Amino acid sequence: MTACELCGEETAGRYLCERHAVQLAKRLEELPKLYDEVGQCLVPRGHGFGEIVTTRGAAGPRSPINEDVLDTVNMARAAEVLQLWRVDVQRERWPQHTPPPPASLDANCRWLAMELEWIVDHYPAAGDLAREVGELEVQARTIVGDPAPRPQRLGTCVAITAEGVVCGAVISRLPGQTRLTCRWCSYTYESEQDLLLLLHFQPGEAA
Repeated sequence: MTACELCGEETAGRYLCERHAVQLAKRLEELPKLYDEVGQCLVPRGHGFGEIVTTRGAAGPRSPINEDVLDTVNMARAAEVLQLWRVDVQRERWPQHTPPPPASLDANCRWLAMELEWIVDHYPAAGDLAREVGELEVQARTIVGDPAPRPQRLGTCVAITAEGVVCGAVISRLPGQTRLTCRWCSYTYESEQDLLLLLHFQPGEAA
């Protein structure tokens, strides 16, 4: 009789109990949103997004950012951690396949979530995966607070794709976020004018 690797509860052969399997699924869904907010919190006030400038080894006042936090708690590192788990799960399940190429945190979380039933039933390291995902969540929450911020739905993407049609994917933002990138077509809404146009071209019921 196999027991849950996190709590020891009997699981009839599964590596995680139902409670911890559901918890892992929820964390995989929330992690990209949480690390989006981490990025917002690590941008110094008075600077635009993408303008984080550290002063390590330079003269003058230090950056207002804790650079150790910037190095260890960020979207890129979280994506790397989940990428390693994705590679290992695929190696166990489909050893004949080549390793997947590097992907975003969002893509890695979605992939692992889609394989979660197999992971819980057949993957011996399911407990370690759940623990590490939990640690990533805890690290992010030390920056953004608890509970995790909830995104506000603004409408649907109005960008024209390469195929000449309106994208239509859902656009949402976290509190205080001003630069939005569509997860589907990658169009970026950067200025106030961009946001006004986004809202203006929403269907009547959404506007």
